[in-house]
Amino acid sequence: MIIYNKLVRDKIPQIIEATGKKANIKVLDDKEYEAELDAKLLEELKEYTSAPVNEKVEELADLVELVYAILDNKGISIDDFEKVRIAKQEKRGAFKERLYLLSVE
Repeated sequence: MIIYNKLVRDKIPQIIEATGKKANIKVLDDKEYEAELDAKLLEELKEYTSAPVNEKVEELADLVELVYAILDNKGISIDDFEKVRIAKQEKRGAFKERLYLLSVE
């Protein structure tokens, strides 16, 4: 038996069982789910930063899926999130110019 103790995508138990194995799962309560979303976000960020170049887009898709799940869990629509993102971009800019702050005197 392999112990995972981590949040997984909704279809993972069926995928596991299709291989003839048994997936032992539990449904998380609200507090557990929020904590596991945060933990999964860190896990996926580490996977993105260590992924080879040809796998980075797939890892970014995992990160975005988690952002959407976190927003949904907090009752925030993607449209409302985009409004916050755009407002912040208008106030502070984006990252298109590749600026790297060396110091401030």
